[in-house]
Amino acid sequence: MKKENIYNNEAKAKIKKMAEAIDFAMMATNLDEKPFHAIPMSTKKVDDDGNIWFLSGQDSNHNTNIAKDNKIILIYSHPNDMSFLKLYGDAYIRTNKLIIEELYGKTDDTWFNGIDDPNLSAIQFKPIEAEYWEPKHNKIVSLFKMGLGAITGEEPDIEESGKFTL
Repeated sequence: MKKENIYNNEAKAKIKKMAEAIDFAMMATNLDEKPFHAIPMSTKKVDDDGNIWFLSGQDSNHNTNIAKDNKIILIYSHPNDMSFLKLYGDAYIRTNKLIIEELYGKTDDTWFNGIDDPNLSAIQFKPIEAEYWEPKHNKIVSLFKMGLGAITGEEPDIEESGKFTL
């Protein structure tokens, strides 16, 4: 079932639910170039305004690309759950210490030299447009309906999808 025109609060709730559940996104920058730059990023937070936050190195390719053109795409994919989310929007590099402290966790020591690493920055992503796909039922019911559809030739009603603008 296609669901169009999800409005602001519902859209923000959908983004928060899916981005936090899936966690890792492919962040695509330098969108005008072929090939564009893409890198996996772990979602640190989705705030009440629908902004998605990441930690990043100031000297990274994606930070450099964002400084040149802040339009990016995030693609979240959880094939086992058949849940997918694509977002387009604006990214901003933030170096505010309070924001970085809020986002930073012990596992980030793998990439950074602690909370005081001078290379550490945050990326704030403000979605403009999003599309999502997720199952209406659990995996067993969906597989059963897909099998039934293969036998009958009828398209099974197994997913919900939608597009929205923030």
